[in-house]
Amino acid sequence: MIVPVAGVEVHVDGDEGAEAIVMVHGWPDTRRLWDAQVEFLKAKYRCIRFTLPGFDETQTRRVYTVDEVTRFLRQVIEELSPGRPVTLMLHDWGCIFGYEFTMRNPRLVARIVGVDIGEVRAARRELRARAKLYILAYQVWLALAWMAGGWLGDWMTRKMARWVRARSDPRFIRSRMNYPYYLAWFGGAQSFARQTQRFKPACPMLYLYGARKPFMFHARTWADALARQPGSRAEGFDTGHWVMLQQPERFNQVVDDWLSATGR
Repeated sequence: MIVPVAGVEVHVDGDEGAEAIVMVHGWPDTRRLWDAQVEFLKAKYRCIRFTLPGFDETQTRRVYTVDEVTRFLRQVIEELSPGRPVTLMLHDWGCIFGYEFTMRNPRLVARIVGVDIGEVRAARRELRARAKLYILAYQVWLALAWMAGGWLGDWMTRKMARWVRARSDPRFIRSRMNYPYYLAWFGGAQSFARQTQRFKPACPMLYLYGARKPFMFHARTWADALARQPGSRAEGFDTGHWVMLQQPERFNQVVDDWLSATGR
């Protein structure tokens, strides 16, 4: 089933009465990132997913601020899971938007599955200089690709996607997906640094990450502290950044077991 919400096609699979899982992807992905998870989980849960505003060719090519994206998430949840909090399943920029949404709307979130991006401020403190330079280089490149737009911006974006071994279909990769990087570095008052707060989840959280990377996108101290919270857990996989695509069977089983263990 496809439900239009604020001009975005929201795909819904599973029993209407089941608990909802809202899946939010990152760069340079679309709702298709979660295909294997939907196929596995839809027998027990209502799976809700969409392509982020602005990432799809049908959307206006512009910057969507943190306020706009979190407001959109709230509208999706209130329309498709009225009166009942949801589980968020988040990856990459989906984590950044989803974590901030949780801090602003804690009563709407029952649980969180965060994938490969932890609490950003804590992660930044543990990064070494080389890792920080790497992040600066690829993120500014993508911000500049957003600014360039057109064929050049698209070429720059696909080039970076190949460099970082992104798993998305190149047919869907465009510079329009880079606005989060533009916000991060050139957003001014609308930047993530000014519009987001420290992420401290009050609900149970499962954090899954790829351990086969040059550096982590989370702080070890943060993951350890999370794992000590009741109902929460942190677990590494022998993968890169796209854990759910590189080890889908194990990912699905770990998520399903945790959801069952923390269910109400």
